[in-house]
Amino acid sequence: MSIFRERHEELERYEFQMGTERGRLALTLDLLTDALVLTGQHGVYCQSARQPGKPAMDVQIIAKSIEDAKTLILSVMQELKAAKQG
Repeated sequence: MSIFRERHEELERYEFQMGTERGRLALTLDLLTDALVLTGQHGVYCQSARQPGKPAMDVQIIAKSIEDAKTLILSVMQELKAAKQG
């Protein structure tokens, strides 16, 4: 199923509040946050043998990549907002 159909109501709300581009980016942030939560839950069960109490290295790398993606998306949203205001 298409993300546009699957998350239609959320997407419509965000697009109404923020405009098409920023609204889609906001939903993307929500999806990345959901993925980050699931990755964190997996990290609880998939512990590192070298670093007790920390998730396995692959889980740490995935979590960092998701966080980095969120940071980039937020920066684009801020640039779009500034461009619209200026």
